[in-house]
Amino acid sequence: MKDEIFKKPIEKQFEFDENVASVFDDMISRSVPYYQISSNLVCELLVKILKDDSKVVDLGCSTGTTLLNLFQRNPNFKLFGVDNSHAMLEIARNRAKAYGADIKFIEDDILKYNFMGFDAVLLNYTLQFIRPLKREKFVREIYDNLNDGGVFVFSEKLIYDDKNLQKKIIEIYEEYKVSQGYSRYEISQKREALENVLIPFSEDENKNMVKNVGFKSVETMFKWGNFAVFVAFK
Repeated sequence: MKDEIFKKPIEKQFEFDENVASVFDDMISRSVPYYQISSNLVCELLVKILKDDSKVVDLGCSTGTTLLNLFQRNPNFKLFGVDNSHAMLEIARNRAKAYGADIKFIEDDILKYNFMGFDAVLLNYTLQFIRPLKREKFVREIYDNLNDGGVFVFSEKLIYDDKNLQKKIIEIYEEYKVSQGYSRYEISQKREALENVLIPFSEDENKNMVKNVGFKSVETMFKWGNFAVFVAFK
């Protein structure tokens, strides 16, 4: 379904409810520049660095597209997806069933889920929705629960320290969304709905947070404007 949620006046802050779930794939593909390309890049990297029987968990897996992408590239991976949105997981389970993909989906709060013993943890545009005061503690739990040599891949929206550059990047991003068919009104409505819900860090803040909890290295593997994909190794 096409994302037309913000064509009407907003009545509440943004949340991943049934309405969002029904249009989520269209929403993210039109709202995150080069989303499919960066997602494919992540999957290609994981296929190269992980063993065949590796355990991979996607925390905040939404409709399961990344996990399905991984399954299609290596069906021997042990794949798990965690999300607290029942509507998202219904779509994910139905999609996996349609493709015959062996993926286990769990409905749970990612801040409370016990994800010990994984070789890779994915967190795509999810950390930015966790309150900043809780963020580093959660990343530390990811580090502690990853197997030695494990990989942590996360994607985030960014802010810039240079305020003038930040303003120009936002303008460029808004022009991008217009090119994807969103109206200025829809863009404004969504921005208002996300205020104080999505709180981005800068690129350096994200990297420093990951280093602070113990990861031996963290790199930016993809970036466009105010969006980036990071990879960190334990």
